[in-house]
Amino acid sequence: MNIINIVLLYLLLCIALEVYEVQWQKASTLMGMLTRMYKYYAKSIFLFLIMHPSLYFSIYLMMITDYNLYAVLYFTIKAADIFTKLYMMKQVFIDREINAQMKMMLAMPLDKYLPYIGALAYPPLVFIALN
Repeated sequence: MNIINIVLLYLLLCIALEVYEVQWQKASTLMGMLTRMYKYYAKSIFLFLIMHPSLYFSIYLMMITDYNLYAVLYFTIKAADIFTKLYMMKQVFIDREINAQMKMMLAMPLDKYLPYIGALAYPPLVFIALN
């Protein structure tokens, strides 16, 4: 298997993992997305983390690229995304501390293509990290 095929395989894997994550999180509002994620979190934080396989892919990518800057950037963005989701779920479902602006933001309808931004944004980082 030559290097081009390997890079393509990793790019397709990245896209597939991102699309998988979008599919189980997809909702018409941010509150809907948080509700879907909280169902897994309420069962176990480990289950919630397992439902984010692209995080583990980013860790693997860092290791195989000898901690390339772009692989580390990919991991950092993924980790920040997950921590943000955890923080928002804590505010909404556990602490129940939501201000008026947050309530409005959670209720706003999301564009149907917005959740797929990751599937477009992350593959270039993977490509650059592997080259």
